[in-house]
Amino acid sequence: MNASPQRRIGLYGGSFDPPHMGHLVLAMTAVQHLKLDELRWIPAGVAWQKERTLLSATHRAGMVKAAITGHRGFKLDRREIERNGPSYTIDTVRESQLAEPNAKWFLVIGQDQYERLPTWHEWRELITRVTLAVAGRDGKSPSPPSELLAVWHRIEALPMPPMNVSSTAIRAHLAAGGTAQSLVPDMVPTVVARYIDRYHLYAPPRGGVPAA
Repeated sequence: MNASPQRRIGLYGGSFDPPHMGHLVLAMTAVQHLKLDELRWIPAGVAWQKERTLLSATHRAGMVKAAITGHRGFKLDRREIERNGPSYTIDTVRESQLAEPNAKWFLVIGQDQYERLPTWHEWRELITRVTLAVAGRDGKSPSPPSELLAVWHRIEALPMPPMNVSSTAIRAHLAAGGTAQSLVPDMVPTVVARYIDRYHLYAPPRGGVPAA
């Protein structure tokens, strides 16, 4: 009897505050380029390297669920928002691999995360457990930090097109009184814009736009 083919699973973590078109394009690129059977979107619970307070996990997970519905192979993974304490990627990887030890695992990250990887909790073990799949900035190939030069040959570069979009810019636009629908389709998917409007997320305080 032939053995079942090895499943190829990607882990895609982030604050997703909010999820935007850059996240979606990167996810679709990863699935296609890496031939993934599944890509798990993992909203961070306690993002220990973030200096600001994140939107509630409920809403961030809700926006991710809206964004990925209908996309083959995409799955919302809630383990980090349901876990107590900081969201360490190594814990997520260990738990995932314990549940499916025979799968081939990929960690999908952007250039900014890649550059900070040597500051992550137990990062040396992390890079032995997964294949890093890295999207370069502005459509360019990713550049490895010096600590990762020795394992550069094991890293998958994802061919991302240039995209001028960020969660920071989206939050600033909405906090200044802009509408979510005005960000469609270039910055946010329609379903995410509808979710933001439905729950009045990132809106300025009642009483009007704060003075400049």
